[in-house]
Amino acid sequence: MRIYTAAEVAAALPPDALVDTLRAAFRSRIETPLRHHHTIDRGADAAATLLLMPAWHREGRGGYIGTKLVSVFPDNGRRGLPAVNGVYVLMAGDTGEPLAVLDGKEITVRRTAAASALAADYLARRDARHLLMIGAGAMAPHLVAAHAAVRPIDTVTVWARDRAKAEAFAAGIPAVLRDRTVAVHIADDIDDAVGAADIVSAATLSETPLVRGARLRPGTHVDLVGGFTPTMREADDTAVVRSSVFVDTRAGACHEAGDIVQPLRDGVLTDAAIRADLFDLCAGRHGGRADDGEITLFKSVGTALEDLAAAVHVLEAR
Repeated sequence: MRIYTAAEVAAALPPDALVDTLRAAFRSRIETPLRHHHTIDRGADAAATLLLMPAWHREGRGGYIGTKLVSVFPDNGRRGLPAVNGVYVLMAGDTGEPLAVLDGKEITVRRTAAASALAADYLARRDARHLLMIGAGAMAPHLVAAHAAVRPIDTVTVWARDRAKAEAFAAGIPAVLRDRTVAVHIADDIDDAVGAADIVSAATLSETPLVRGARLRPGTHVDLVGGFTPTMREADDTAVVRSSVFVDTRAGACHEAGDIVQPLRDGVLTDAAIRADLFDLCAGRHGGRADDGEITLFKSVGTALEDLAAAVHVLEAR
């Protein structure tokens, strides 16, 4: 059995290749039960979350079986540690033999960013150049790189609650996009920044909306990544009402994502109003963006399909 470090996983999963890998995976037959989601009481600290995410290929003999185990400890930032950690276990689909253990955190951040870029490839305007990155955590550089892999991003604006973190992240963006010239700005007013961007990507643990729909320009694409529980929220009801809404998977988003669960509960959004998921987009059952004036909103919560596809890509590439 092979162990793949974070560095080895990163080297095998450049954004452009991973976007193509995920596109193929969403067209294939992969079984993805709804992930196990467990809350762990940490006393005086914020509650932690344990996620177990299995998936396997359904095409007869062969293929692979994989499971990701992820922990989310929101207070880890105070300890100088990442909030999200995990491992991925990959097994042979015909025998169950363990084949590899891979760094789960690296798989998670890279496949999550690639899923957003895959959605943007269908939903963002072809001429989208200005990306607003809300949040300056571990996901942020991967989202910038992934969006730049599918759109001609030449301006990146950063907003974060902690300006020092925003400045540190912004300073590293030219290295993330080293293959192109990019202008980098730090926003003091998030509403103004939302109104100026072509793509608004949010990766936070916020429980109160940060993206105000009233400030969105026609033609904007909104990419909501951070909220993974029903209590988390990154965009307000106005953003949902003004947008054509898309999700990574209907089962996951409609049960776990506050940006979808809360509008559904309150009657702001209906199941029928969710235009498509990534299965529909990748299979061509929905054409994506209708015109350059449409506001599109994509909400991802992650799916074990993405992890399995990324892990197999690493194993076969190496």
